[in-house]
Amino acid sequence: MADADVVTALDGSFLGTLPAALVGELLSGGSRSEYPAGTTIYRPGESPRTLLVVRGLLRVSMSSPDGRQVTVRYARRSDVLGIAVLVGGPADVGVQTLADSTLFRFDPTTLARTARSDARVAWALAEELNRRLYENLRQTAVNAFGSVRQRVALHVLDLASAQQVPGGALVAGVSQQELAEAVGSVREVVARVLRDLRQAGLVETVPEGVRVRDPSRLHDQTWNATAG
Repeated sequence: MADADVVTALDGSFLGTLPAALVGELLSGGSRSEYPAGTTIYRPGESPRTLLVVRGLLRVSMSSPDGRQVTVRYARRSDVLGIAVLVGGPADVGVQTLADSTLFRFDPTTLARTARSDARVAWALAEELNRRLYENLRQTAVNAFGSVRQRVALHVLDLASAQQVPGGALVAGVSQQELAEAVGSVREVVARVLRDLRQAGLVETVPEGVRVRDPSRLHDQTWNATAG
């Protein structure tokens, strides 16, 4: 029997809309795992897997040949990872935990087999892929058109996660001037944004740069219509 928090996370995901018999099969055949912050749980080209986020925050990214990274998705409670690779095969992305996280792993073959025979399941997967497409478009929009606050929050989170080691703190090794250049602003404006984020308890300034105190709430700042 799955833990209550796993069931709650599943009910909040698109999987909660699937036929009860399939949900029961997924729960009975799955397993729960705990991962410290900074753990890489999926590397480019690995075999498909389907994961439900029970708690935590995860980053999905792609890397260039010279090692630069770009975020393509953040995943948090009740999000499901691995639907695209379930349909299309291994992808050139990596997945990393930004906070201590709990994941529930399903048997991907069970979900794929049922989708081929049950139109309700196939349509639910199609709707989930559509949501992921729109989320990726939104991520692109933040990078291109977001406010300074949104871009600073996103860049700090991206940079800190790229430098994080398993179990380590999220620290972006960047100066205010470097951060201003990265987001297309000036140091004075970025300094005000960082001050506001510090006062909100989201980040703190440390000798190494900017430490992320609350990655989930900082992520909220990356898409907030009222953010300045």
